[in-house]
Amino acid sequence: MNLEIYLKIAVNAALEAGAKIMEIYDSVVEVKYKEDKSPLTQADKEANTIINNYLIPTEIPIISEENKQIDFETRKQWRFCWIVDPLDGTKEFIKRNGEFTINIALVDNRKPVLGVIYVPVLKELYFGDTVDKTVFKAILSKHQNSFESIMKKKTKIGPKQRTDLIQVVGSRSHMSEETLDYIKSIKKEGKTVEVVSKGSSLKFCLLAEGLADVYPRFAPTMEWDTAAGQAICESVGLEVISNETNLPLLYNKENLLNAWFIVKNQ
Repeated sequence: MNLEIYLKIAVNAALEAGAKIMEIYDSVVEVKYKEDKSPLTQADKEANTIINNYLIPTEIPIISEENKQIDFETRKQWRFCWIVDPLDGTKEFIKRNGEFTINIALVDNRKPVLGVIYVPVLKELYFGDTVDKTVFKAILSKHQNSFESIMKKKTKIGPKQRTDLIQVVGSRSHMSEETLDYIKSIKKEGKTVEVVSKGSSLKFCLLAEGLADVYPRFAPTMEWDTAAGQAICESVGLEVISNETNLPLLYNKENLLNAWFIVKNQ
């Protein structure tokens, strides 16, 4: 499988969706609420449409937060699928703190093999795959960039070396009791702990580019929240480990809710 073809499609989809999201971000944002009480904006819907338009021609099925979910009897027959969050961090989008992303992952046999994360406010693009085991970051001057120009701007990134300072990534919206207990357990080992707060899948990006050591997530997430971030982290040698199985998170499950997990160096 030539992942570069799919990488190019996913990158172009993310950039165009990012441009549309920023158009809406710079205007008055109308917020609606889904049945599960999570917020939904026009940006979520329009970004989803753009990404679908890029991915549908690949003839690989799509699991997206904003698409109608397909029955597991059909899904379990898929070897490949895209997993998409067209606007990860809708709460951050509404708060206007800039910490929202577009997440696009390609999954092969339930394992994420390619990940693209785009941060529209900063025009920062992260992408990598588990075959080449490399991850790149590109800082763009505008949303519309040719894939070739991005390849010229890219910089290879990787995780940090261990030190006595343990930087733990927490969430602005979901710092659970269990996460606080986990931080206390590190301190009991005599380590100095610094908590770094970020929204959306930016938490994965912090670890992948060596700006944090560990990301404990002891709160609910869905597959589209984590697939792209897991592909990126695993591509630089990090682990995304389920608390239930002590194995990497798997995807296209019957229930798209993830187990609690920890992202850390191996």
